[in-house]
Amino acid sequence: MSKRKLRVALCQLTSTTNPEQNLSLISDWAARAAAAGARVAVFPEATMAQFGIPLESVAEPSDGWWATSVADIADRHQLLIAAGMFTPHEGQVRNTILLTGLGHHTVYHKIHLYDAFDFRESSAVSPGDQTVTVTVDGVTLGVATCYDVRFPALFQRLAISGATAVLLPASWGAGAGKAEQWDLLVRARALDSGTWIAACDQAAPPGQHNDQNSQVPTGIGRSMIATPSGAILTQLGSTPDLLVTDIDPAVAIEVRERTGSIRNRVPQLF
Repeated sequence: MSKRKLRVALCQLTSTTNPEQNLSLISDWAARAAAAGARVAVFPEATMAQFGIPLESVAEPSDGWWATSVADIADRHQLLIAAGMFTPHEGQVRNTILLTGLGHHTVYHKIHLYDAFDFRESSAVSPGDQTVTVTVDGVTLGVATCYDVRFPALFQRLAISGATAVLLPASWGAGAGKAEQWDLLVRARALDSGTWIAACDQAAPPGQHNDQNSQVPTGIGRSMIATPSGAILTQLGSTPDLLVTDIDPAVAIEVRERTGSIRNRVPQLF
């Protein structure tokens, strides 16, 4: 395992309904992340196109125009980019995180679908069934998406696979208590897996009040880096912004050993 810290940028933007326009946003924000020395740039879930439109109208395979254009941006700036997109799957789509750059071009398909709070993601989206990790500069990174954060076993599985940090793109739904749940859940998953969590949410749309229930999960901001001890190291507000932080994989290993959260789990129960 690398003893080096890894610089991660959270690109908290508001995506539009236009994939080409959103590709331009990725290019601009990736340049800012690279200028700040980041090696990993995390974009929100649904960066390709915001929720609330027919997803099949924008879905493309991971070797299609949109994903390969993101790969070109990642190569240009010597970054790993994690960005939410939609890929076709058996008459529906999958809610996909593209991981590209620094020798990688792979995807994670969201496992837990957001059939909650009067929204039914499974009506248009098929779930994934595989966990994914990638390695950057000797640091192993797991991947999860938004509603996945409510399921601790996924994060522990990623830790068992060697991840010392988890990238968590999101498009969190607004509503009463939802901001508090976001903070609590990200911190809890960091603590019970002993990993850093790099959680990047969509910025809140202009005029949205986060205590008012939304029909579509379009983001509330509040992107954060949570430490393996379950603390918020640094966090953004609700508007578009860039957060750049160094994470130390050695801290995750040390905390995990102290808490025994992985060593003492009973696998047959989960």
